[in-house]
Amino acid sequence: MKVTFAAGGSSAPRLVVRVAEQDTLPPGLQAILAEAARASRFTGKLGQVFESFASDGGLRRHALVGIGEPSPEGRLQAFERAGAAVAAKYLCSGESAVAYDLADAGASAEEAAALVLGTVLRGWRYYLYRTRLPDDRKPTLSEVVVLNAPEGTEVAWATESALAEGVNFARELVTEPANVIYPESFVERCRKRLDGLGIEIAVLDMKAMRELGMGALLGVGQGSARESRILALRWKGANTPKPAAFVGKGVTFDTGGISLKPPLNMEDMKWDMGGAAAVAGAMLALAKRKAKADVVGICGLVENMPDGAAQRPGDVVTSMSGQTIEVINTDAEGRLVLCDAITWVQKEYAPDRIVDLATLTGAMIVSLGHEHGGLFANDDALAEALLSAGQASGDKMWRFPLSVAYDKLLDSQIADMKNVGPRYAGSITAAQFIQRFVDKGVAWAHCDIAGMVWADKPGATWDKGATGFGVRLLDRYVRDVLEA
Repeated sequence: MKVTFAAGGSSAPRLVVRVAEQDTLPPGLQAILAEAARASRFTGKLGQVFESFASDGGLRRHALVGIGEPSPEGRLQAFERAGAAVAAKYLCSGESAVAYDLADAGASAEEAAALVLGTVLRGWRYYLYRTRLPDDRKPTLSEVVVLNAPEGTEVAWATESALAEGVNFARELVTEPANVIYPESFVERCRKRLDGLGIEIAVLDMKAMRELGMGALLGVGQGSARESRILALRWKGANTPKPAAFVGKGVTFDTGGISLKPPLNMEDMKWDMGGAAAVAGAMLALAKRKAKADVVGICGLVENMPDGAAQRPGDVVTSMSGQTIEVINTDAEGRLVLCDAITWVQKEYAPDRIVDLATLTGAMIVSLGHEHGGLFANDDALAEALLSAGQASGDKMWRFPLSVAYDKLLDSQIADMKNVGPRYAGSITAAQFIQRFVDKGVAWAHCDIAGMVWADKPGATWDKGATGFGVRLLDRYVRDVLEA
């Protein structure tokens, strides 16, 4: 969506929107519009939209959007939610542009940028494959014009624009079907999108991974006709002794392997690469806004299929770390991908902290539904920073415990560990498994985002489908901690 800034006047789009706090109408509002708003019971509550037509140098479509109760702590999110509400209402309205008139709105530059961010995020659609979309469902809104913006808004929007691109890139990757996005094409899509941004790109193919001894990751993909890959993205925006590492699970389609999933809703498993998509989107955002941080993003990319070459329950594989794993369930494959990716990033880049993101366990959805991602960490400071980043960005996390008692549940009689524990505490034992591959002294956090990367109903800033969850979490963490 195109975003421009102007001083106002008769050349403004026909649709003009002003913001209103709870029980307060904007100053200078035409009397007829103010009376119509009151008659329509418009109160300015968060996300409420009122519209009417009036003559203003020509017929104009005037609208008000509520930002709710005045609250300095929540104003950024309120402006973002207001922008999203406008996009939801007018995206397919026939209007091609919306103007936000911020004169006398009392908005800061950051709040104005948040208003636009909400509009852009909520207005994202991916209709590449829709050839018979009804006219009234075809998006028409393609431009946001900001009138009378407070000083500094364009600079603030430059940062948020980069974030929006990252979120929407992650959504694109998650939305694409598995016959379009698979390990090799995921790499090429990232190459194309990240070209010229200053990101160092490295790719490990099958031969390289075999030579490194990545038996865990390669075991997951050995039943697929698609070759596995590891994609490394390095943004060196600062000179630091050690980079931070973000590692994403990228199972581009997950049948469960020999431990085959039930067929009902298996088509959803195209989004089992949501962690890798979040890492790729975050790296795009960091590069586009030229973040002053040293970050490496790792995407472990495989397809889990059940052909005659697929690994079996009971097989033992040797990870890159040298630890052996008895594969009890081939549908617990994400942790096998992550363990080798984490071992490799530690040997190759020596990060001082690692955050991994994965659509890892159905048990996480049972625990938290679709309201929070699950957070596990070996470092309290890292955990608190991620919880805070999630709260500020809207990608909310909830912390779970780790302990030796849970770790013992992974013990195997014939190998160093099993890849699953008993039925209960499944998300915790999955995290305990990953922790076994984190080097001593490295701060680590695991984000189980199984319930968050795909939505069956619209949310505050997304429509049904891919949410882009995780991009904002990582970007906010970089802003608050690495760039602080």
